[in-house]
Amino acid sequence: MFDVIAQPYLGRAVREKVQVLERGSDLVLGSDHTHVAGGRLTATTVETVRFTPPERVDFRLVRGPVPHMAEAFVLTEQAGGTRLVYEGELCTDLWRAGAWWGTTVAGRWEATVAASLAAVKKEAERRAAHR
Repeated sequence: MFDVIAQPYLGRAVREKVQVLERGSDLVLGSDHTHVAGGRLTATTVETVRFTPPERVDFRLVRGPVPHMAEAFVLTEQAGGTRLVYEGELCTDLWRAGAWWGTTVAGRWEATVAASLAAVKKEAERRAAHR
């Protein structure tokens, strides 16, 4: 499952929405493009992605719609498979205006995370079926 999560950043075939800006042995600086406003606009974030195989992939926002965002996909082997735990943190500033903006961003962020988790699950199950 680690390979499924890391593929857009470490693999040769980069997904259309991810652009790798810099690549190191265990850290990537990537730009992620997400359609917003019904597809009329594209939001771009820049984030670091740190790989700790086989148990973790950590994301940290460098540039984006909020001052702080951090995420982690934590993997543990279990009998019969792998357990994936998602951890995410989004922080804002500017008091009431920041709280409003954080709520606005969080809704889209949660939808994006849910779609990513569904895609990871589907691909991991597909790979497991072909073993």
